[in-house]
Amino acid sequence: MPHPLRPAAFVLAAALALTACGADVTSREDDKSGASTADGHYPVTVENCGEKKRFDRAPQRVVTNDVGITEIMFALGLEDHMAGYVMPDDKGDMTSVPWKDGYKKTTWLSKDRINKELVLDARADLVFAGWNYGFNEGEGFTPAELERVGVDSYLLSESCRNGQGKARGVMPPLEALYTDLRNLGEIFDVADRADTLITSFRKEVADARSRAATGDDRLRVFLYDDGKDKPLTSGAYAGPHDIITKAGGDHIMKDLEDSWTTVGWETVVDRDPEVIVINDYGDTGAEEKRKFLKSYKPLAGVSAIKNDRIVVLDYVDLVESPRNPAAISSLAEDLRKFAR
Repeated sequence: MPHPLRPAAFVLAAALALTACGADVTSREDDKSGASTADGHYPVTVENCGEKKRFDRAPQRVVTNDVGITEIMFALGLEDHMAGYVMPDDKGDMTSVPWKDGYKKTTWLSKDRINKELVLDARADLVFAGWNYGFNEGEGFTPAELERVGVDSYLLSESCRNGQGKARGVMPPLEALYTDLRNLGEIFDVADRADTLITSFRKEVADARSRAATGDDRLRVFLYDDGKDKPLTSGAYAGPHDIITKAGGDHIMKDLEDSWTTVGWETVVDRDPEVIVINDYGDTGAEEKRKFLKSYKPLAGVSAIKNDRIVVLDYVDLVESPRNPAAISSLAEDLRKFAR
């Protein structure tokens, strides 16, 4: 629910902070659409993936796609603004996150792919998804198509395309999380909640970094998502990059200017990771992925395989989500253990 009108000084400080971090909250101008502005907050304009988007009121029937996106809404306490969420069964352990009650309060609309018909049936006024996190030209489900049927959209900042084909990523992964929290804080008039979360997350990351290895002491880390012929992994703009580097590791694919992408096994072997992080999700579970990595002959000489240094993190830990800071703390502990 919208919070009471904040003091002017606090609003100014929040707006300056947002502008400095790319969230670009540009307007408190008079509402020319006739929407109610009794609390003085609306309309607001935020910048999302390079596009300025104006909101004359808080959306009331949001449909989210995927677990990380859904939990961003839950972490901000926005369940009452949701028509429901779409995600498969393999959303991971739900017992330890502070916002777990969001799943009980919100409708699970589908375990299959999100599509226009589902969105219309839910009477959605906003879809929060991302490129390859629901939006896909090949399936005809895009922000432009939703706009044609009167439904607004907000793109996950991790998924922003950077102008190089369909490559994704325009900012560091954690900054993408903070940007979305700030933007949504403005869109739904809960900037105080967003600020509190960001402050807490920054402290958790800083605490982990203070105990992490630096310089030449950092272990080389490879993120293995899936794939046998060619591995799917993380480039510099997906969550694992910041998770690995801020946990004290050296991300061996940090030169890839994309988010999630494939590489050749010869590149992995040549860069000789000392630790492999497995992304646990989908039909191929973590244990099956571990067995494949340990039995795949080209990897036999890789340090991580020889020394059995394999770590498992859940999918939701690794995509943009409010679980990212805790994943940094967890991986930092594993890397310290391996370094002893």
